[in-house]
Amino acid sequence: MKPLKKEDIKQEVFDLYDAYAHNKLERRDFVQKLSMYAVGGLTVPSLMSFLMPDYENTFLVDKNNPDLDSDFITYSSAKGGGKIKALLSKPKSVEGKLPGIVVVHENRGLNPYVEDTARRAALAGFVTIAPDALSPLGGYPGNDDEGRAMQKTRDRDEMLEDFIAAFEYLKNHESCNGKIGVVGFCFGGWISNMMAVKVPDLAAAVPFYGGQPTEGIENINASLMLQYAGLDERVNAGWPAYEKALNELGKENVAYFYDNVNHGFHNTSTPRYDEPAAELAWSRTIEFFKEKLV
Repeated sequence: MKPLKKEDIKQEVFDLYDAYAHNKLERRDFVQKLSMYAVGGLTVPSLMSFLMPDYENTFLVDKNNPDLDSDFITYSSAKGGGKIKALLSKPKSVEGKLPGIVVVHENRGLNPYVEDTARRAALAGFVTIAPDALSPLGGYPGNDDEGRAMQKTRDRDEMLEDFIAAFEYLKNHESCNGKIGVVGFCFGGWISNMMAVKVPDLAAAVPFYGGQPTEGIENINASLMLQYAGLDERVNAGWPAYEKALNELGKENVAYFYDNVNHGFHNTSTPRYDEPAAELAWSRTIEFFKEKLV
């Protein structure tokens, strides 16, 4: 059998995976529904294998890149989970203080894709911190299924405090100039929006396909760049009301919709990844931070 390609898979299969990845379907139900699409030589195991993350072959930055200082640290989150592990990264070649970026993971802890993204942002000229909200539970367990189950047991407002504490840690770090943005994906997109609401001196926020706040929007001081997947009806449904509130309150914002791509299109590790859209969104993100974090 030829290797599967994204084009071989019906959109309904990606929609099923989205429901499964966001705890809308139990694994048993996911597999059962997936069997409906195991036709024409496709098998359920081959579909499952294709849809699951591949962290071994999808890194964009070498963990041991000689141009990076990147290592794990622990910081305190008194209002959140206590001691939080995070990946702290910065370029070796840049002297002086750098702008900072908090990089927020999806709903499964600090997996290799998000670590890779944090290192990538650091190479662009920032000091980055990528916390693991699963730290109080022992940290990311090594696979996303267990990570999702673990993260589901934590209160999301308590996790929000963990990322706000990361902002404070970075703000006071000797390598940071005090100008800080946040970028997050899925759950991390919601965190990014909520940090804009909760942190008065946050300079910029870039939520990727993140849920939108419905209260406290008047408190936002950060510049916003919002990245949405064109096929992501679930998340996109909340944008019109958010856009209206932002514009009525005079909040700086720009939103981009990427046609014919799924929720998670920036994540290199799954077939939802769309390289052209991901590269465009990422280049816009980095340029936005370079403009706003000065």
